[in-house]
Amino acid sequence: MTTVPISNIRNFSIVAHIDHGKSTLADRLIQMTGGLTDREMAGKEQVLDSMDIERERGITIKAQTVRLAYHAKDGKDYIFNLMDTPGHVDFAYEVSRSLAACEGSLLVVDASQGVEAQTLANVYQALDNNHEIVPVLNKVDLPAAEPEKIKQQIEDVIGIDASDAVMISAKTGLGVPDVLEAIVTRLPPPKGDRDATLKALLVDSWYDVYLGVVVLIRVVDGVMKKNQRIRMMGTGAAYDVERVGFFTPKMEQVDELGPGEIGFITAAIKEVADTRVGDTITDDRKPVTEMLPGFKPAIPVVFCGLFPADANDFETLRGAMGKLRLNDASFSYEMETSAALGFGFRCGFLGLLHLEIIQERLSREFDLNLIATAPSVIYKMHLTDGQEISIHNPVDMPDVVKIADIEEPWIEATILTPDEYLGSVLKLCQDRRGAQKELTYVGSRAMVKYDLPLNEVVFDFYDRLKSVSKGYASFDYHLTDYKVADLVKMQILVNNEPVDALSMLVHRTRAEGRGRAMVEKMKELIPPHMFQIPIQAAIGGKVIARETVRALRKDVTAKCYGGDITRKRKLLEKQKEGKKKMRQFGKVDIPQEAFIAALKVDS
Repeated sequence: MTTVPISNIRNFSIVAHIDHGKSTLADRLIQMTGGLTDREMAGKEQVLDSMDIERERGITIKAQTVRLAYHAKDGKDYIFNLMDTPGHVDFAYEVSRSLAACEGSLLVVDASQGVEAQTLANVYQALDNNHEIVPVLNKVDLPAAEPEKIKQQIEDVIGIDASDAVMISAKTGLGVPDVLEAIVTRLPPPKGDRDATLKALLVDSWYDVYLGVVVLIRVVDGVMKKNQRIRMMGTGAAYDVERVGFFTPKMEQVDELGPGEIGFITAAIKEVADTRVGDTITDDRKPVTEMLPGFKPAIPVVFCGLFPADANDFETLRGAMGKLRLNDASFSYEMETSAALGFGFRCGFLGLLHLEIIQERLSREFDLNLIATAPSVIYKMHLTDGQEISIHNPVDMPDVVKIADIEEPWIEATILTPDEYLGSVLKLCQDRRGAQKELTYVGSRAMVKYDLPLNEVVFDFYDRLKSVSKGYASFDYHLTDYKVADLVKMQILVNNEPVDALSMLVHRTRAEGRGRAMVEKMKELIPPHMFQIPIQAAIGGKVIARETVRALRKDVTAKCYGGDITRKRKLLEKQKEGKKKMRQFGKVDIPQEAFIAALKVDS
């Protein structure tokens, strides 16, 4: 393949809200530039979504890259490097690193739905990276499409000129050639010096069974060659490059990658943990002095315990976690034990969708049956002796007497909702201890900004928001700061024994409601034993809710025919004594379903 001058390279990403047709547009661009033949495309929608789970849910989780060759109307040959990025809030770190490797973005907006919360979040990220933005209105062939209205909306809400937005239908291919021309004429070429020392940005990395770690890079200056010795500046490790190439989406090998190009290298790297995303790669013999501005490492926000339902699966789970960690640097875990659930792991995630995806991948790819404890967030505790500790597992909480105050994380949420659901959305946010910041209108839709405590959001806020708005509201958030709160540790006691997997930190005002809901749920789920079982929710020594599971009763008087009542009474007294003794030593079996259901309960 002939080398193309840097002025003929275009690196761009596609940013959009979930389901606005980002991956479908990527498919059409690949098809029209001949990246894949129609036969290879056949039967496969969303070519770049390689995981089964991405296909099923119709979302993109991992950012993917593809290189396309395009012969433009001006008679020149161009190279396009397209980054397909996720649209979901939990994967914002995937978006940020993809955007840093590009110079421009196509902003895809659904011509019938308009601007959504995530559209905003992703566009602002693109603008932070100084991107040139080309608005594209998708789905203009739908009867409900209102392109003129949406153009106005893009200008009002985002503040970018949309008068010359490209009108397309990614599904039918209508208008897609105009997108290719707009990329050539409206997006800037990359800058870079071929003769300078090698400087490349590590965009992403994943594990391949045959090649080891595959590293996705964007060359900024210099040339990345085969057999060159490179150094990762963040970790200080040096490697010999074995393969250099790019994706068309198939892997193609080349001898070198020049400035402005995006491609991959392999260098016998054993673990993905050795390749930090956002790191600078340079020549080992004459390294550059300054690193590229790296990304912030992904910081886990939500924590939960994952335990195997069958204790014998623990080693399988450990291996599976290690493998997932290979491909997902933002997922962290450490071992923990629980009296009720045995050995397991305490895991950190970027958000609830991330948690759900990891859980699903564990059960699907490794055939594991898992129990997850209630999700919790990181709390900061100031102790009376002046220490400050961070806690994400309620079990580790120190004695109440030693705590001066507890701070919890707060977020700023942006919610876009059709007008008719505004009332129920506001009520939901109020119920979750939220404070309204602003309320504005975008056409016929309301945009609300709320300050909310994160621990109220991680529980099931997203599901509730979708149900009160019939699925029309969209939601995006970012962490703001920590604030002092009146939080208490609530424990669930079964037969006077605390069940550690069910203890949680809740706000004092919500404790009673949540406690009552949990004990009622547990009462339905714990099967009757031969003795009575009290189920209590307690804060410290104070019980705030209680239910009792009735005892099973064996008919001990069945063999008495006739005779005196005293014979029956004697047998019943004997039974009563036995039960009393049993209750002292009896062990309660809590079925797995009870845990899972109790953890899902919400007030």
